[in-house]
Amino acid sequence: MKKIVVGLSGGVDSAVTAYLLKEQGYEVIGVTLCMHGNAEKEVVDAAEVAERIGIRHRVIELKEKFKETIIRYFTESYKKGETPNPCMVCNPLMKWTALLSVANEEGAEGVATGHYAGVVRLAKGRYAIRCAESAAKDQAYVLYGLSQEQLEKTVMPLASYEKEEIREIAAKIGLSVADKADSMEICFLPEGEVYTNYLVEQEGVMPEQGNFVDEAGKILGTHQGIVYYTVGQRKGLGIAFGEPRYVKELRPETNEVVLSGNDALQSKTVYAREYHGMALEEIEDGMRLLAKIRYSHRGAMCTVYHEADGLRLEFDELQRAATPGQAVVFYREEETEDGTKVLVVAGGAVICREK
Repeated sequence: MKKIVVGLSGGVDSAVTAYLLKEQGYEVIGVTLCMHGNAEKEVVDAAEVAERIGIRHRVIELKEKFKETIIRYFTESYKKGETPNPCMVCNPLMKWTALLSVANEEGAEGVATGHYAGVVRLAKGRYAIRCAESAAKDQAYVLYGLSQEQLEKTVMPLASYEKEEIREIAAKIGLSVADKADSMEICFLPEGEVYTNYLVEQEGVMPEQGNFVDEAGKILGTHQGIVYYTVGQRKGLGIAFGEPRYVKELRPETNEVVLSGNDALQSKTVYAREYHGMALEEIEDGMRLLAKIRYSHRGAMCTVYHEADGLRLEFDELQRAATPGQAVVFYREEETEDGTKVLVVAGGAVICREK
């Protein structure tokens, strides 16, 4: 019997993933990664799921490593005037690393998760994440950082399912998490807590007041600290104008927040750094690719050029509020080893400030 480790988060998606794989004949080991103070409820729910399905359950303690790796990244990003995406860093550095370590201990063939995406091997030999059939639930965007070694040992059974189908399966087999709400917040923040309160109260960040300025440098008022703002933000500025103003740029070196009208947030040019290849180990200069500049972005065509310290993306159409610290993820149609053509993740990079 084939053995597999399933990341059992306490939610309905990972629960049904474990069930489906057991039904396919796998010996399933559920593993819950305890990475932050909110994990206790996840552990309880995951244990109930494991007992109901009839699989072994392990809990791995990772709070210290999570704090050193993910929370430090989260905190430092805001201090640098960026808007971080913890999941994208956590997936390759924490979740997959830990799950594959357990798989190695257990003599398992690989790991599985409840993401709405799939893993394919391409005709050219590389592995890639393919998009889920349900565009509304597709999670390929947050997985661009996985390595070839991690992908080779990963199974994702939910690529062809709709969310309601997953809930129906969970209800049918009597899982208590069948109607559990999807997690929409940053996992380590206490429910309902604003991230800035966490930065100040838990991480000791001391925001410094500075100037709101317009694009020409004219002082418009006083801000409470750059960690309170993100590019594209309109509400919560604490200052009134005769017309709508938005955050266009954060300047940590001068502690300034640049405000502008909405039109100034629109640009065809986006800069990025730290490219991580997936279907494409490297991007050729002038290559045409579909790109998403945020999770909810529907994607747009662009031409990618190399620059000395990263990439320059020239989109065919204007894009609004490309946000430093967030990821730009590239997609491309590729042929799999069985001859099927599918849309897969080509790679991704971190959006940075305008030159």
